[in-house]
Amino acid sequence: MAMLCSVLRMLDKSSSLTRPKEILKETKRTIYGKPPRHRVGAAQSFFVMSVFAAAMLAPAAWILYHLPEYRERAQHVPRT
Repeated sequence: MAMLCSVLRMLDKSSSLTRPKEILKETKRTIYGKPPRHRVGAAQSFFVMSVFAAAMLAPAAWILYHLPEYRERAQHVPRT
């Protein structure tokens, strides 16, 4: 009986699935946009990407540079 009820519920909901154009119209109503106020130039894009790359790579480079020191410390520390 429960299976029959779930199938009937699916059939009632399937009516909304057969009308994709109406669903698309509803989503288009909620999505809106405007053109940008200021255009972003190539120099600005390059600068921002460079800063982003430096922010990501600088900590990794620092860790890799100091990796031999970390290895020496790990060997000298006695384990209990």
